[in-house]
Amino acid sequence: MKKTWIAVLGALSMTLAAGSEAALAATAKKKPVAAKKHKQQVPKRHHHKSASLDDAKGLLVQSASALVQDQVTGAVLYEKNPSSVVPIASISKLMTAMVALDAQPSLTEMLTIGDEDVDVLKGTHSRLRVGTRLTREEMLNLALMSSENRAASALSRHYPGGRDAFIAAMNRKTHELGLTDTQFADPTGLTASNVSSARDLVKMVAAAYEYPLIREFSTASERQVQIAGRPQMFRNTNALIKNPQWEIGLSKTGYINEAGKCLVMHTWLNSKPTIIVLLDSWGKMTRIGDAQRIKRWVESAQLAQRATAG
Repeated sequence: MKKTWIAVLGALSMTLAAGSEAALAATAKKKPVAAKKHKQQVPKRHHHKSASLDDAKGLLVQSASALVQDQVTGAVLYEKNPSSVVPIASISKLMTAMVALDAQPSLTEMLTIGDEDVDVLKGTHSRLRVGTRLTREEMLNLALMSSENRAASALSRHYPGGRDAFIAAMNRKTHELGLTDTQFADPTGLTASNVSSARDLVKMVAAAYEYPLIREFSTASERQVQIAGRPQMFRNTNALIKNPQWEIGLSKTGYINEAGKCLVMHTWLNSKPTIIVLLDSWGKMTRIGDAQRIKRWVESAQLAQRATAG
């Protein structure tokens, strides 16, 4: 009887062992299937991304950082080092303008250029001499259109609480807009401590575009103002403003040695609102050349898509 039970237990052990091996074998068979399925999904996502990059192979952007975004869909059409945190020079004046306007000040109030507005950091020249009196509206216009540093500085000094309160408000607004790579130390951008990324600046341009005066002043080609009783003509620092092939809704240039030449624009490409951010360009016309190349590339890519669809 004992031998019989031993035989039964032995047979049962062999059956369980066989079942375990079968289960392991089944599991082993399933693993390659799961892995194969996973491998099939990855190339699909990679292929979608590669297709966009393949389209951009013919696009040579020389700026160190760049980002082009379709404002209708939110799709990123092109990017190059979009997360690099770098000095942004006078692109800062877009935030300066937003903060100045957020206080809802009188645009007709006369502001005076003071000694505190003179650039002692870079020693830049300005036609707004100490003692020059202009309305807040004129100061805002010259700060955005001609990138007048003394005008931007005067706007910050005449803010409730003074310049320190103004800079604090600039940094508060970065948090409100979700700009995690952005920080400001002055209202002009003359310091390399004013930093951001191309990814953040797309958001900042979109926010600035909501201000009608920023749109108007940043895209004005020129303006004549009276300084010390004499008319002075100021012009836009972005040469593309006068180019009839461009439809630009917002524009701002910037330059200091640490930042290189910078350009941000809200424009229309293929009748779609598009934001272009170009940072750290070198050479007199590099940022303009990059913008032109981007425009041609986007338009030709659209034509190619239509031809393929047809």
